[in-house]
Amino acid sequence: MFKRYAIYYTPPPGDFARRGAAWLGWDVQAGEAVAHPDIAGLDIAKLTQRPRKYGLHGTVKAPFFLADATSAAQLTEGLAAFCKGQAPVQLDGLALSQIGRFLALVPQGDTTALGSLAASANVVLDAFRAPLSEAEFTRKNAPYLTDQQRIYLKTYGYPHIMEYFRFHITLTGPLAPDQIDPVKTALHRYLGSDTPAPFTIDSLTLCGEDTQGRFHEVERFALSS
Repeated sequence: MFKRYAIYYTPPPGDFARRGAAWLGWDVQAGEAVAHPDIAGLDIAKLTQRPRKYGLHGTVKAPFFLADATSAAQLTEGLAAFCKGQAPVQLDGLALSQIGRFLALVPQGDTTALGSLAASANVVLDAFRAPLSEAEFTRKNAPYLTDQQRIYLKTYGYPHIMEYFRFHITLTGPLAPDQIDPVKTALHRYLGSDTPAPFTIDSLTLCGEDTQGRFHEVERFALSS
């Protein structure tokens, strides 16, 4: 059914998930497009075009193709077993931040436990990932990567893991310098008090990418150690 899979944090149903889905224009839980909010002076559809297909999420294990010797059912079972051995992570909250040219929500507080959770997920669940083809490796092997990141890319299919992991919930595509402040102001007003504080990650979500490139929630698993 799906061409690729990913392991994400996705917010549980509620105001934050609803507002975030509307901002991006895609509800990953329902697997359907939703209307953007009407905010004067902003073309939200254009601002969110790049991250829309992923839905409101924080990446734990980046999208991957299934290994030949495994199946979606086995991946689902593997993630369920992994989550049973992991404890929930609690942080102080989420803050709107500029990362390069885009805006995202980033966790506040000690992120050590979150980093450990993501590192474990990348190692333990990597058996379900098909190795990168030479073409994929070449495409993802950006000039700015460090030697260690290239090792991670070759070994785990993604360079931004382990000490390079930075959890974030992307809210825009690349912005022009004169767009940053107006969009940031609009997001502060739009999200308001719905941004969670404290911010708790108590589940991980298996998501699948459809043939149109849009991600859908497959199943959510509680962290229950």
